Amino acid sequence: MNTSDISSRAGDSAAITRVALTRWQAVENDLVVGCGDVSTRPDGRLFVSIDAWHDAVFEQLTAAMLPTLRRPLHTVVDENDADLLSRWARAGFATRRREWEYLIPTDPAGTGLHAVLPPPDITIVPAGRAAAEPLRALDRVIRDEVEAAVGWQEMPAEILGGYDGDTIVDRSKYVAAAQADRYVGLLRVVQVTRLPRIGLIAVRAGQQRRGIARAMLAHTLSTLHHRGIATASAEVNESNAAATALFDGIGAQRVNSNLELVLR
Repeated sequence: MNTSDISSRAGDSAAITRVALTRWQAVENDLVVGCGDVSTRPDGRLFVSIDAWHDAVFEQLTAAMLPTLRRPLHTVVDENDADLLSRWARAGFATRRREWEYLIPTDPAGTGLHAVLPPPDITIVPAGRAAAEPLRALDRVIRDEVEAAVGWQEMPAEILGGYDGDTIVDRSKYVAAAQADRYVGLLRVVQVTRLPRIGLIAVRAGQQRRGIARAMLAHTLSTLHHRGIATASAEVNESNAAATALFDGIGAQRVNSNLELVLR
């Protein structure tokens, strides 16, 4: 039997098994033809993903998984993947929000950030040099401020978590903005394969609109440029006007968009 024979009949008699607390598999003729996974983000949102060869297998997995999971239930899909979007729509999911994916040049001559300096009372602390406890304190304050405003669920989907809810898992990834004896802003950059990703830029509510975020971004991109890295990436909620203006204003290119879908 060749691969096309297997593909043409996949899903006709697949057996769905819950192989772990958060994982399901579809097996046919001793071949795994689909799998589904569930994860809980530190903000409490439940995300599901399904990878299946055929519509029939996808539908079998959703039929087995969804009744066992609490609502609301979320997933993230590339907006250009029409087939996958259609599958989730048939399962009852609807679009909740869009995130733009940007490619960002790191060369200060290209971004126009070569002359950007922080406000006189602000010092940019390079990645890995921020003190752990003040950084964690700032993270908690910013999360409380965001939750009281738009809600943390509007922040990027990739939110890291550690023990006891600690979201500063690796401080070597964080640039900070210091004012006297406290931090008022942070930026997280994660190396994803060869393309660094700006995962989060946040400034305390009372310190916004002073150019602090722009200064942290200028420092970060310049550092990457001096390491020989020409491009970084970022994802921004399309409703975040300040962030989209920041990236659009430095010549970042929108290359893709992801949709967060929800089943209520």
